[in-house]
Amino acid sequence: VCFVPGGLDCSISFVSHVLGKVCVHGRQKEILSVLVPRLTDLTKSDCIWQRICWRLVECVPDRWMEAVVLGFVQRAPGADVLSRLLGNLVVKNKKAQFVVTQKVLLLQYCHTTAVLQNLLGYLSLDSLRRALLIKVLQELLETWGSSSAVKHSPPEQQQYISKAILICLSHLKEPEIESCRQELLTSMMEGVKCHLDSNLPQIRRLGMIVAESISSKINTDGPVLKFQYEEDEEARELKSLLVQTPPFCVVPSLPDDNRNEKADAAPPLVLESNKKSHTTALVMSDEESDAELDSDDDLIPYDMSEDKELKIKAPVYIRDCIEVLTGSEDVDKWEATVKTLESLVRNNPAATREVSVELAKILLHLEEKTCIEGFVELRQRAQVAVLTTDPIPVAKYLTSQFYSLNYSLRQRMDILDVLVLAAQELSYPKSHRKTKHSGAQNPCIQLLPGSDSSKDWRRIVDERIKSKTRRFATGQSQAELASSPNEFSSVVGHFFFPLIQQFDRPLTTFDLLGEDHFVLGRLVHTLAILMYLAVNTVAVTAMGKALLEFVWALRFHTDSYVRQGLLSCISSMLLSVPTERLLQDMTEELLETQSWLGDVVEKDPDGDCRRLALQNLLLMENLKKKLKIVPS
Repeated sequence: VCFVPGGLDCSISFVSHVLGKVCVHGRQKEILSVLVPRLTDLTKSDCIWQRICWRLVECVPDRWMEAVVLGFVQRAPGADVLSRLLGNLVVKNKKAQFVVTQKVLLLQYCHTTAVLQNLLGYLSLDSLRRALLIKVLQELLETWGSSSAVKHSPPEQQQYISKAILICLSHLKEPEIESCRQELLTSMMEGVKCHLDSNLPQIRRLGMIVAESISSKINTDGPVLKFQYEEDEEARELKSLLVQTPPFCVVPSLPDDNRNEKADAAPPLVLESNKKSHTTALVMSDEESDAELDSDDDLIPYDMSEDKELKIKAPVYIRDCIEVLTGSEDVDKWEATVKTLESLVRNNPAATREVSVELAKILLHLEEKTCIEGFVELRQRAQVAVLTTDPIPVAKYLTSQFYSLNYSLRQRMDILDVLVLAAQELSYPKSHRKTKHSGAQNPCIQLLPGSDSSKDWRRIVDERIKSKTRRFATGQSQAELASSPNEFSSVVGHFFFPLIQQFDRPLTTFDLLGEDHFVLGRLVHTLAILMYLAVNTVAVTAMGKALLEFVWALRFHTDSYVRQGLLSCISSMLLSVPTERLLQDMTEELLETQSWLGDVVEKDPDGDCRRLALQNLLLMENLKKKLKIVPS
């Protein structure tokens, strides 16, 4: 920027054209990294330079306006500086208004939190621009409360929109909140419902935090919404956006000599009246505490040093356990039974088989009578023990109950967890179950699925590649592990096929293809794990065909967690079914699946789905290479 001497009139449209063309041709960083700091210094106290700067950006042609405005927003050190540099550009120029209020906030989500704070702070610093701030907040809330947007947009974009909403709320004044209170309440109720319906914990937590923030703004005097969620760094960062930091809050640091003087001079500033009231309060509190101590001196504590805890004898027979769990009113005995039931079942397999289905039914409906530490885990381990002891009848019972009436979603998901853990245990050799069982207590399906569900399947692929890789080394040879038959091989059909048969039949209280899509996601992941554990079994080819048809029917499901499970099913099938069976019996299905996977890689909004689809395409490429190697 050059200085024009003599107060002569001049046109800077040429400079604006140069600036726009340089920015749009990829040199935005080079020119604005020099121009913005210089203009920031010049416009601090000189209104002439402010007007020159405003004219500079206003004269930029519309086709280059986006690059220039975005460059200023990204490189301005604060909202107040951005307001000095751009003025009311968004009010005068429609292209700049579209970029600031639509494109950067609703169509993009790659910008940092600092850029959002600059942008929305800029809108809030002038009365003419505050109308745009209200309009932006309304559009952000409309997008945040849209069930379609929640289902089809990636979590990163939803987090970006949530941050923008919180920053907008921090800039609202009380009269503005009062004028749109009802609209904020309606948007909050719609948005929190959409977010809580999601299967992804990250999305649910975003909904909770934003709803809490809106509630605290519109209900300053009354009760506010409060949810329970994990307070991590991300949650604290989001909540901090609701507190607006003043742009001019720089506290000058004192010299070292003055600091000590100020600190020493601080105590005498207390008023005499405060001293007196403080002294009186101390005297009163001392008198009250003395009175309390005097009243407590008369109480003599009991001597409990020789007291012994009464030990409740746990049942030693399976049928006694059934009686205690179903009809006993003795809470201590009931608690002892729950704690010892797993070991009792494993030590008495013959007695367990006589009442296995009855015991499985009792455990499925068992509710916590007392506050036992780890009750859910104890009950689950007992269920797994019963299922592994008598697999076929218990598996038939559990899979039939999964699609029955009058069960809660929690009970249906418990059935899936138990089936997975039992299948995992049965597929291990007996000699390793003692060591493996302790690690298999946690279900393979996460109770709250994480945003990156592809980690397990990437690990599975790495393990399979490692097992099939020949390595030549001179190190110490490992002892060969003892082999034993796979007990899961003979019962895998009883675990798998009943679960896959009735998924499209809605019940009065259970609709997998409707509102109960969270359970559908758990079911899909369960089938993927069962498919993987069925490797080298007789039924694996039939399972692969059935699973491929199942995946094909649900491949366009709107929920990302369900789609992740479907892609995991494809991974399990490609890893478990023998290559020759895949290429001979399912050639056409594989070609259609490959085309679908290519579309997922290119078009799916969820990053985990894209990664899983790409992983499956790589597995298919390996199959093609094997086909070329095998002689005809």
